[in-house]
Amino acid sequence: MSDSTAARTDLSGIFGPDLITEGIRNQLGEMLRLMVETELDARLAAIRYARVEGRGGYRNGTKSRTLHTSLGSTQFEMPRARIHAAEGSQEWQSQLIPKYERRARDLDATLVGMYFAGSNLRRIRRSLKPLLAEAPLDKNVVSRLVGRLAEHVETWKSRKLEKDAYVYLYLDATNLKIRVFRKVRKVPVLVVLGVRQDGQKEILAMETQVKESAAAWKDVLEDLVRRGLTRPLLAIIDGHAGLRSALEEVWPRIQVQRCTVHKLRNIQSHCPVDAYPQVKSDYHRIVEAQTPSEAKEAYKSFLKKWEKELPKVVKSIEEAGEELLTFHDFPSEQWRSLKTTNPIERLNLEFKRRVKTQCSLPSEKSAVLLLYGLLLSGQIRFRRIDGWETLIQVIAKVQREESLKKAAS
Repeated sequence: MSDSTAARTDLSGIFGPDLITEGIRNQLGEMLRLMVETELDARLAAIRYARVEGRGGYRNGTKSRTLHTSLGSTQFEMPRARIHAAEGSQEWQSQLIPKYERRARDLDATLVGMYFAGSNLRRIRRSLKPLLAEAPLDKNVVSRLVGRLAEHVETWKSRKLEKDAYVYLYLDATNLKIRVFRKVRKVPVLVVLGVRQDGQKEILAMETQVKESAAAWKDVLEDLVRRGLTRPLLAIIDGHAGLRSALEEVWPRIQVQRCTVHKLRNIQSHCPVDAYPQVKSDYHRIVEAQTPSEAKEAYKSFLKKWEKELPKVVKSIEEAGEELLTFHDFPSEQWRSLKTTNPIERLNLEFKRRVKTQCSLPSEKSAVLLLYGLLLSGQIRFRRIDGWETLIQVIAKVQREESLKKAAS
């Protein structure tokens, strides 16, 4: 049996006919006609055949239209009219069903959502065959729909940020294969994820750069400042030296939390396989300590124990220093969320999951457009950070400290 024959299972034969949907479909054309007639009556300020003063124009027959919706395709009679205007009579254009529109907008949204979920045109055609039997999709339809997002992307990238205060920032980069100057290259996309006062996470920036460097990160951070971002209380980073330098330049003496997971991976790369379990256990005593004093004691013990046998491991720990333990300055309910860049790491994994179906992306703009579409279509969603209820305490503490400093100066 061929694949094409085996795959032709009629699901309606399994689940039975959908009498409700069929009933709605049968009335859909009449419902559309009535909606558009009502719209036209309001525009003319007169119902059909009424002779009233001040009417906005006159009807001019009807025209048969076909509209493809999430309930299927239907035909109806679209009324036509001539509208009085200062420059003369003009043809009336419906706002409900614009000229040349052949698909309802929720169906367009469905097509785009399926695309961002990872489906290609062939799969979309198969999935929506019951709805699109009379509306075959040409190969460029999804591209045109996605292209409509381009102007929204630019608006989103330049939106003002002063309306909300962002308490914490997660910063990281993901590499995508993008065609640049006729060659496929790995291009870093610098991502900034902010945490609002209500604990909800929000993407603040996604910018492609030639490489991940201090200058590139500084450009991204300065753009955020220009858009109204105020100084955050904490930045959670993976340890990239360029990013750390840029943070210090834009916000001097900002508190930084180094990702404890990234540091453990770095340690593992310098550690013999048979020694790693013990090194990992000693490392966890540092980052899982319940008090700053316990953490510092575990830190000293780690250095003393391994400085001779594993100097590279010790050097790696010393490189991060106390920035591995910054989370102790914040409520314990939030520690789990503040110790790592996991929220943005999961975001990057979702990016890569979606783009792995394509060998490469055609341009840097298309890369950002795709990532933005994943957010817009709901493919990527964020939950609040752990202990978000205690954020108000953090903010109040900082405000008190700032007031004391001003009073003392």
